[in-house]
Amino acid sequence: MADEINVTQGAPEAVTVSRPDRPLVGRRAVEAVVMILLLGFAVVLGMDNIRTGIGWQSDGPEAGYFPFYLSVLLGLAAIYGLVDVALRREGRGEAFVTREQFVRVLLVFVPAALFVLATQFLGIYIGSFFLIAGFMYFIGRIALWKSLVTALIFVAVTFFTFEVSFNVIMPKGPIERALGF
Repeated sequence: MADEINVTQGAPEAVTVSRPDRPLVGRRAVEAVVMILLLGFAVVLGMDNIRTGIGWQSDGPEAGYFPFYLSVLLGLAAIYGLVDVALRREGRGEAFVTREQFVRVLLVFVPAALFVLATQFLGIYIGSFFLIAGFMYFIGRIALWKSLVTALIFVAVTFFTFEVSFNVIMPKGPIERALGF
């Protein structure tokens, strides 16, 4: 690893000291972006509630009355958060996520997103097979044959449980359709 320092200085064993991982994005930047998104969401909600009516009728409030004031409160809270982020002195340079942490998140997020996409075309069972086998082999470093067998057993059990035993409608792909399910 390029970020490691080997310290020996007369010691019989080498001691490896890792440098802290560089931040990918700072905490204050993430907080500011979230506050801006919340403010935008509050504006959109407020405008939509104005469209549906925020007044008071003879029989009570219009449909947008209470949601409009909730969107005003959300907007005020977002503005307060933006001012707080801008004026706060502590937390400058504090990492929200480091590169190493972000890579770990991506190691789970990317396969999960691919699973959702695969489910649309291949069905939930084939998508699950690839997700489980892939996680076991690539992330768990488990032997390929064990990963494939485990994924196959899991998919077979879930297929039997949902499709045969309980007749639950699940997303199916071309293989299930070819088998008559």
